[in-house]
Amino acid sequence: MTAVALCPACVGTSDATDAASRAAPDEVILALPNIHCIACISGVEKALNATLGVAHARVNLSQKRATVTLSAPVAPEHLVEVLALAGHTALPMDTALLSTLGDATLRGLLTRIAVAGFAMMNVMLLSVAVWSGAAGETEQLFHLISACITLPALAYSASPFARNAFQALRAGRLNMDVPITLAIVLAAGMSAFETLFGGQQAYFDAALSLTFFLLIGRYLDQRGRQAAKSAAAQLAALEVPRVMRLHNGARDMVNFTDLRVGDLILVLPGSRIPVDGVVVEGESLIDRSMLTGESQPSTASPDSAVVAGEMALSGPLTIRARTVGADTTLRRMVTMVDQAEAARNRYTAIADRAARIYAPAVHLLALAAFLCWFMVSGDVRLSLNIAIAVLIITCPCALGLAVPAVATTVAGRLFRAGVLVKDGTAMERLAEVDTVVLDKTGTLTRPFARNDLLSGDEAQVALALASGSNHPVSVAIAASMPDATAADVTDIREVSGKGVSGLWHGQTVRLGSGDWLGQAPGTWVQIGDAAHRIALASDLRDGAAALVAGWQAQGLDVQLLSGDSAAETRAVAARLGIPTWRAEVGPDQKQAYVQALGDAGGKVLMVGDGLNDTGALAAAHASIAPASASDAARVAADIVLLRDDLTPLIPLPALARLARRRVLQNFAIAAGYNMVAIPIALAGFATPLLAAVAMSLSSLCVIANALRIRGAQ
Repeated sequence: MTAVALCPACVGTSDATDAASRAAPDEVILALPNIHCIACISGVEKALNATLGVAHARVNLSQKRATVTLSAPVAPEHLVEVLALAGHTALPMDTALLSTLGDATLRGLLTRIAVAGFAMMNVMLLSVAVWSGAAGETEQLFHLISACITLPALAYSASPFARNAFQALRAGRLNMDVPITLAIVLAAGMSAFETLFGGQQAYFDAALSLTFFLLIGRYLDQRGRQAAKSAAAQLAALEVPRVMRLHNGARDMVNFTDLRVGDLILVLPGSRIPVDGVVVEGESLIDRSMLTGESQPSTASPDSAVVAGEMALSGPLTIRARTVGADTTLRRMVTMVDQAEAARNRYTAIADRAARIYAPAVHLLALAAFLCWFMVSGDVRLSLNIAIAVLIITCPCALGLAVPAVATTVAGRLFRAGVLVKDGTAMERLAEVDTVVLDKTGTLTRPFARNDLLSGDEAQVALALASGSNHPVSVAIAASMPDATAADVTDIREVSGKGVSGLWHGQTVRLGSGDWLGQAPGTWVQIGDAAHRIALASDLRDGAAALVAGWQAQGLDVQLLSGDSAAETRAVAARLGIPTWRAEVGPDQKQAYVQALGDAGGKVLMVGDGLNDTGALAAAHASIAPASASDAARVAADIVLLRDDLTPLIPLPALARLARRRVLQNFAIAAGYNMVAIPIALAGFATPLLAAVAMSLSSLCVIANALRIRGAQ
């Protein structure tokens, strides 16, 4: 297994990530969906490090993954079993399909900022000496020293702009980096020419300060994008990389890619089903919630159809494969998500739309300044200096900072409130939203068990039995009794597809389905011959009602989609006051519904948490996922809610609209600055150095305006 790094964004260094993308073959990556604290990290690492063949194990809590370095061959399934015995759920991940975003791009930009800033300060110190009266050979020496500092610093620090400008020109188009690169090259080149041929004008500090401020803007923009990953890759990684194939009664571990239609596959409890197929032997509860949104597990037995991505909970299953590889349900979801992401990535940011007009206008203006002054004066050097000043003074530094400065300020404010903004254009798109589509199960509701009708002994026995199982119903029952003390139940055993049994005070106790206990349908706890029903329901998440009411008050059309039953969906919609709802909606139907709303002219915000929501999240104009969502859903979403309470999401649309207004104000500041500064530069009153100072002041004004969002209501 290897770990592969995401392709870095369009700026910064990429060589480091290319090298990092090839992990050693003796590494295994395990997904740990249920870890949540330092104790979990310690428990997982201790169990793995004590396993024969494991050299080192490291857990990443934020990604919910364990990276296991092997000293000898160990099957990933064995590591999963080790963690299961230690009480931790783990899933092997196909890291050939995984992408991890490293810090190489941001580190590269920070290094370039440091180099440009350090060089700028030193060159400015030399410039002060020149301004103070140094002349003759001393002035010439200071210019030469400045050139020796500036040219290597620019060659390194300005390389992202030059690389992007070259790529744009090679493609026959202009972007913001073309005038930036031209201004830097001309300012440095003209200064070097003046220095070598005894001129008195050198503007190395202007070129460096221009690069320094532009790199800061690029860093702010890149930092807002650092969490972006491919949801399709995350979905594909959930496929089981190695499976247990049965052949003539023998078990053989094979790669997922080696499976063929008709193969018999053994799926153990707690494992994800790798193919679409039919059960030929065994019985187990199946968790389909991540794929279909069904809140209650279903039972799979011989002749039951199962699909890739579902999880066997309580018993082993032997499955005959009907579809494998790219034809499975999970792979089709991957394709849908990939297509939806590609469509959404065609969104053009405000600054990019401005660049289409701004970049050619700047070049034409500088060219006109050069030609006019050359015709009037006949002095090439003077005309070129004025053209360079025009290029610098019109350099889109303030324009480049207009969006990232606001985005970073908004992202910081939201993060303190428990909301993580992952995508750089998320707030721009969120400001345009007019329709909200909400998932139900896991997003607005969560499983809830009522234990108020149970006596003390019944509650304690139910808690003890529920704690011995990782079944969703057992988890809900245990969570409903946070203050109860578990009874001293021994010999706890889980019966496939039925429930959990044990011994308490010499009598048999059971927790499970009514069919198993000879009772009416439902969930029951039985002590001896006495059985007591436990009511299960979906409880609204904290802040769900306030969220729906708040977004409706902001003029948004709120709708509800769910893979659950019509009765359950109707009840939740009625409680929340949502007039438009649909039930029993599959993953492809959710995505199609969101795309249809978009095709009709709507700007849709999708909020969901399951694998079944991933396609819709990627297809929506903007998207949100709670922290409890599946890894793939969190990756597909633009924004992640870090808290259980939904209340922090209420002001999000209004804040996005405020951020958009601040961006437009920043564009107005940049335009106003150009209206004043350009005539001065065209008239020949602005040297390249004064142009760089004016450009820097406009950038500071843009940043100050963006910071006003911190205190805005």
